[in-house]
Amino acid sequence: MADPAPPLPDVTKLLQDWGRHGQRETLDRLVSAVYQDLRRTARGQLGRERPNHTLQVTALVNEAYVRLVDQRRVNWQNRAHFLGVAARCMRRVLVDYARRRLALKRPRQAALLDDRFTNGIARIDDVLPVHEALESLARLDPDQASMLELRIFTGLSLQEVADASGVSLATVKRELRAARAFLKTRLQSIRA
Repeated sequence: MADPAPPLPDVTKLLQDWGRHGQRETLDRLVSAVYQDLRRTARGQLGRERPNHTLQVTALVNEAYVRLVDQRRVNWQNRAHFLGVAARCMRRVLVDYARRRLALKRPRQAALLDDRFTNGIARIDDVLPVHEALESLARLDPDQASMLELRIFTGLSLQEVADASGVSLATVKRELRAARAFLKTRLQSIRA
């Protein structure tokens, strides 16, 4: 008879321990517990990049891990909150990567945000315009920007976004409609 699988670690407890004590070994256990979620998030983010992107899933997860190690004094709430921060770190890795690439060649025009984005998926050749638009939205409405990041870049369901944000599903739907409209308008103005 096969040995039973070890119990799954309590991610919320690991987050709280890491937030209080900041020990690297706790972060290592935490990342191990959510590693497949991190890989799924990285695959989703790279799926929106150009097809021949040289950054691979594992490299993106590793780069995000390095940035997560630097997170101090965060009041971690739950798995979704952690994955949202990890997705933000991954997005920043991709932004930095794109900036380095653009510094080596002349800039291209910003890609338009098309209707597929409203369903949570978009193929965007250049991450910089999206990053700039999200940063603008975050200055105006940090909650909308956070919800959009959780939905688009982390791939959480609408209900998971509501749970992570502490609001109703109806509120999430309303806020995401407004956030998408803002981003679409902002990206169109960047292109013009």
